[in-house]
Order: sequence, then C-alpha cells, then structure tokens
Amino acid sequence: MTAIELAIPSLVEIGRVTRDSARLLGVLSSEAKNAALEAIAASLEAEAEAILAANAADCEAAVAEGIAKPLYNRLKLDETKLKAAIAGVRDVGRLSEPIGEIQIKRELDEGLILKRVTCPLGVLGVIFEARPDAVIQITSLAIKSGNGVILKGGKEALRSCQAIVKAIHDGLKNTDVPANAVQLLTTREETLGLLQLDQYVDLIIPRGSNSFVRFVQDNTRIPVLGHAEGICHLYVDKLADIEKAVPVTVDSKTQYPAACNAIETLLVNREIAAKFLPLVAEALREQKVELRGDEATCEFIDAVPASQEDWMTEYSDLILAIKVVDSVEEAIKHINTYGSKHTEAIVTENAEIAKKFLAEVDAAGVYHNCSTRFADGFRYGFGAEVGISTQQMPPRGPVGLEGLVTYKYQVVGAGHIVATYAGKDAKPFTHKDL
Repeated sequence: MTAIELAIPSLVEIGRVTRDSARLLGVLSSEAKNAALEAIAASLEAEAEAILAANAADCEAAVAEGIAKPLYNRLKLDETKLKAAIAGVRDVGRLSEPIGEIQIKRELDEGLILKRVTCPLGVLGVIFEARPDAVIQITSLAIKSGNGVILKGGKEALRSCQAIVKAIHDGLKNTDVPANAVQLLTTREETLGLLQLDQYVDLIIPRGSNSFVRFVQDNTRIPVLGHAEGICHLYVDKLADIEKAVPVTVDSKTQYPAACNAIETLLVNREIAAKFLPLVAEALREQKVELRGDEATCEFIDAVPASQEDWMTEYSDLILAIKVVDSVEEAIKHINTYGSKHTEAIVTENAEIAKKFLAEVDAAGVYHNCSTRFADGFRYGFGAEVGISTQQMPPRGPVGLEGLVTYKYQVVGAGHIVATYAGKDAKPFTHKDL
C-alpha cells in the first residue's frame, strides 16, 4: 500500500504523518521492533511470488525503453537476491539495540548527573535509482534505529517497490510499529517536493549516479548523506603474490560489476607488469572484460588504448582501465587524484608498503590483500546498509545503524542552579565519570 493509496493528500501531510509515526516508533522497546522485523521478513516471504512478478514486469518495461545494462543489473531482483534481502532483515533484528545507549554518565556535582544517550534521527528521506532490494534494507535499518522513512525509487522500479512496501505494511499490521512510519512516493514531481520537507525530514540519503547526487545536494537544505561515484582502484605492488593478485583482481571487477565497490582501474607496478599482466588479462577476458590500457600496458597485453577520460569513469560494467606505475607513491597519487574516496585496495606481501598505502590513500575503505567487493554493510556485520558515504565527516563507508542515530544530553538535578557555581564563592564542579 503506497502513501497515495493511504489517501494522504499532500507531501506536507506525508511528512507530518511520518514524523508523528516516527515519534511513536522511536520509543518502542527493542523487543517490539524486533518482532516487527520478523513480521516483515515473514510477509516478504509470503509475498515473494508477487514481488518477483512485479519486478519481472519492471524489467520487461525497462528493456523496452532501452535501459542501460548497469542499471538493469541493479533493477533485476531474482529469488536469490530477494532471499538475501529477507535474511538481512532478520540479521538487523539480531543486532544490538542502538537506542538508549548511555555513552557518557558523569557527576557534575553531588546530585547533578549528566548522561549522553543515543536516540533516533527522526525521519529519513531515501531517493534511489533501481535497486528495489534497497527498500527492504533501508526499512529494516530505519525500524531498528527508531526512524521513520520516506522512500522514493526510480520509475523503472515502481511496481517492485509498490509490491515490497505492500508486503512491509501487511507485515506491520499486527505489530506495535505504525505502518505510516514507512512511506513510498511514486512520482517524479514528489522527488523535488521531498527535498523541500526540511520541517519533517532530518536526513536525505540519495543512491544513484554522480549527477543525481549532485542534483540532490544542490536542491535541499536537509543534510545529505551519500556518495556520488564509485571509482575504485586496485594496486598490484612489485612485491605482490601473483597467486593472490589474479583472483583478487578478477573478483574486484567481475563478481558484480554494476556495484559501486567494483574496481574501475587496475594499477600495476612496472617491475611485476611483464609477469602479472598477461596472466590477469587472460583471467579477465575469460569473464568477458574489455581491457583499456595506457601505453605501457599495451606493451605487455592487447588492450584498447586508454584516454584521460578512462581514469575518471565509473563504468559499472565489464570494462577495466589499466595503468602501469613505477612505485607505490605514484599509485597513491593517482588514486588520490582520480578516486572517489570509496574503496581502494593494494596487493603486496610487504607490510611497510601496505602500511603506507593504508595510511596515505584518502578513502572510506582501504584494503590489503582482499577484494574491494567486501565494502558492504552486510559483509561488515551491520546487517544491511542504507548506503555508502564517501564524505570526510562520519558516518563514512557502509552506513548501518550507527549512522542513523544521534544523541541527546540528559541532566538530572535536585534543584541545582548555575549561580551556585559562579562568582567569588563559586562551588567547584566534581566532574566525576560514573
């Protein structure tokens, strides 16, 4: 059931109702929220056939309209993907309760106690292209963290999103979580309207192309959390173990090339290039990867000559740019110049070179001897994620529950007044951590 079908007359009213529902949700017990998550998982399982049928209709329509391959890959929701998303709902239910955690407990003076306690943000506005499974991930995290959520998917995923939200609302019917805490918008015009709901929405999370995220950032006063691009790199050092480097490269590129944590550029140290490049090129070509290389790369393997544009492109497809570099310093400089601060990796057996790379590369995720595809909230043990943030301020990287809570200061006294602690005869504070 969509927000439209609930007969809510305007976006302002949707914002108000979601805010009111979020306040009820925000004070529920962990047991009540976890029961709601289990009910959602069971409802999604019961409605799996209808959800997959809706997605098949979306995919068919998208193909007819000439959808780009990377976007189609994100849109496609098969049985395996749906089961994984439902498992993620239950994983979120098993996570520690994020609300009500006492981060600081301090005696300011006898009988005057300060606490810093975690609490929900309020209402999330999440705008995404394709990726209907994101609805499931985001809703489960929102409920667990006590937040309301207003969802706006791309038109290509409309039927899928409607079917999923209907299942979610059906699952919430006999729980303490108000169904109006989860809303779905369905029209393009509502996207701009959502960005203006600063009175009701506390955080906007966009998931889409670089231009889309920039558009969101330029058209709202609401704080925005997200990443614009996923231009990720893998650097194979001169002291790399080739038996590790080849499968790590192939996995980082081909395991799911449409993902934002798949590599777009491979950097190879010149001293290992003659031995490594032919081996990795063969393995990549077996996976139908098109190779684009700089002049030095083309001396070792057959590749399409790369241009400057290739270092700045997120292909989200089976295309890989390759550049030969002379040192780890050159690799780091290239990554910090062209990377999007998402996820970067090095393969090397030298601990000092790895340490230098991990320290000097500016990215939300920096990896040593493993695939960049591990950059994911589920794989990090977060249960799921609302998105990946590449901003400098936290939260950074895959954003799970910890990125959806804030805190408030609670001070309890017994008639204490500030005048007691001011002036010539001021009483000192004890400032004793409890």
